[in-house]
Amino acid sequence: MDIRKVKKLIELLEESGIAEIEIHEGEESVRISRGSTITAAQAAVNVPQAVPVAQAVPVGIQSSATESVSGNDYSSEGHVITSPMVGIFYTSPSPEEPVFVSKGQAVKAGDVICIIEAMKIMNQIEADTDGKLLRVLVENGDAVEYGQPLFILEKS
Repeated sequence: MDIRKVKKLIELLEESGIAEIEIHEGEESVRISRGSTITAAQAAVNVPQAVPVAQAVPVGIQSSATESVSGNDYSSEGHVITSPMVGIFYTSPSPEEPVFVSKGQAVKAGDVICIIEAMKIMNQIEADTDGKLLRVLVENGDAVEYGQPLFILEKS
């Protein structure tokens, strides 16, 4: 769904007396509510897709969310891949299938390394650089926060 359409929906919602609107276009949907904790900049657009680590963060919540993550600094161990969102961390697409990556495995930028489930949407998280996986810092099924370290890579 085009961001211009979302902005237009927000404008229509503000001009009218409607408290909430939900629109579906094919597989995409958007719900905008007035008077809730979700602001216009954070209106949920449910589009299943691979989420690149560097682009998955809404601008308005970067600083406050980073402060809430534990103080562990893994940067001395290697390249740290952090969670681009809040959700549930999964190491494989389903319990019956093998894990995306395991310790010692070589990964390339763009390889899917895990899934984070947020609002019942499975978001594939991709490696942002080439390297060898040194550590997985989160257990399968754990809740993760924005900015939480997930993996440590040795860059190649």
